Amino acid sequence: MTAVRTASYAAATANPLATQAACKVLRDGGSAADALVAAQAVLGLVEPQSSGIGGGGFLVYYDAASGAVQTYDGREVAPAAATENYLRWVDDADRTAPRPDVRSSGRSIGVPGILRMLYDVHAEHGAAPWRELFTPAVQLADDGFEISPRLAAAITDSAASLALDPEADLYLLNTDGSAKPAGTKITNPAYAKTLGAVAADGPDAFYRGAIAEAIVAAAADTSSGRTPSLMTTADLSGYTAKRRAALCTTYRDHEICGMPAPSSGGIAVAATLGILQNFPMASFRPTDIDLDGGKPTVDGVHYIAEAERLAYADRDKYVADTDFVALPGNSPDTLLNPTYLAGRARLISGDTTMGVAKPGEFNIPASAAVSTPEHGTSQVTVVDARGNAASLTTTVESAFGSFHMVDGFFLNNQLTDFSAEPVGKDGLPVANRLQPGKRPRSSMAPTLVFERAESGKRGALLLALGSPGGSVIIQFVVKTLVGILDWGLDPQQAVSMVDFGANNSPKTNVGGEHPSIDARDNGADDPLIQRLRARGHIVDVADQSSGLSALVRRGPGWIGGADPRREGLVMGDTG
Repeated sequence: MTAVRTASYAAATANPLATQAACKVLRDGGSAADALVAAQAVLGLVEPQSSGIGGGGFLVYYDAASGAVQTYDGREVAPAAATENYLRWVDDADRTAPRPDVRSSGRSIGVPGILRMLYDVHAEHGAAPWRELFTPAVQLADDGFEISPRLAAAITDSAASLALDPEADLYLLNTDGSAKPAGTKITNPAYAKTLGAVAADGPDAFYRGAIAEAIVAAAADTSSGRTPSLMTTADLSGYTAKRRAALCTTYRDHEICGMPAPSSGGIAVAATLGILQNFPMASFRPTDIDLDGGKPTVDGVHYIAEAERLAYADRDKYVADTDFVALPGNSPDTLLNPTYLAGRARLISGDTTMGVAKPGEFNIPASAAVSTPEHGTSQVTVVDARGNAASLTTTVESAFGSFHMVDGFFLNNQLTDFSAEPVGKDGLPVANRLQPGKRPRSSMAPTLVFERAESGKRGALLLALGSPGGSVIIQFVVKTLVGILDWGLDPQQAVSMVDFGANNSPKTNVGGEHPSIDARDNGADDPLIQRLRARGHIVDVADQSSGLSALVRRGPGWIGGADPRREGLVMGDTG
């Protein structure tokens, strides 16, 4: 794939139909905020395994007129009746009862947040009427669309679980229980009706009244032995999205702005870059650079993976919803202090991997807990003709969320992002334990990058990017940032480049699906993998699931890249 060049605006999403909807809004004079709404509405229809109005998301938004960067937290929240044992026992008072089947039960469902968040963003930054932004999705839902290959594969993988829900079964499976194949044209009139109500009456049509009652009933369903949710209509009507101060740090000559907690993505990305600041990353540039990003060097992979281990160690122990659990020093500045990160960098050996890193010591009684994998997230990256920019990472958590479908959309399983155990093996409380009204920790890392003016103040917007991928999002975003900022790759090369990195475990990930990696016989004949193993890395060559998109400013226009591992597309004006 080659990078896409545009004249003044651009949009990248995980599905061509969503990108087309966003670009039409931009072409008609809409803002980046308007394009987000249109794109999300379509993604919830054509990519329901990854995101939708039954889920949540995080957004970093740049307002060109004021120069301000603002973040929006549309993360799902735990119901008011949820206790720290909500994911552990069916009945907190009777612990002899079976544990709930958490993933596909109502217990996994958090109060959805994406619609309320998008409405708030549109109220501040929208240019087009709210109701008009849903027209493309409503028309597609009524007229029908073809199941894409990626959606078809997801249906096949989840067929048994989808069959547990009558609405999902009828929508995505054949009468014999098999998955509807790619190319099948399907309609979703229930989704069209839901969006029509939201378009006409705003998010209150979703959070109050008939739709809210249907959500609560679906989440409480006990058919097929599913454990019911304790969510109420009061949980829905009381939901609020939050505006939070952007987390902005420096890397080389750039300002990196991302999400604060409850997303750990912004903190972990900034910490990784702050550690890498102490190494000559430009000298570790890939070799044989081509459209796929070239061949990463062993030093490039090694130093990035080691820095990520250290960042994940702190993230796993200390980062959670700061409305409930304070960060060290009551601020991300403590974990991101340059002197502290320089000390962390000195723990890295150029000759051998550390395997598992220890978190920094801040005299906080907390136990570490890692995140579970997910495959149900999407990315929308937009810049408009006025210079406004948005990076939105949006999710239902795992593929098809909780498998509960209601009124044409799937409900998330976001509460599985909490630690199921409230205390660690050391008896200390887990920061990311479940509490009523709390938002689960996320790894989503929507990011904006700015040049630095000579005065040290914020300069021009340079880059917008993000990715799905669960806890590995941090690794995907870091390799892309280093690829563009240190190695001079264009956005398509940086996005397409081999996915690599590490969380705080003995394993180092190297995406075996990439054409430059020889994953046969567990990478026995691949030079990069063998050189990493010589430094003690336990290399995992499993396919990676990034869905990166990146837009880089070039003069008055943009150059965009979309991840070839998914069905993403970049579009814009070419005049």
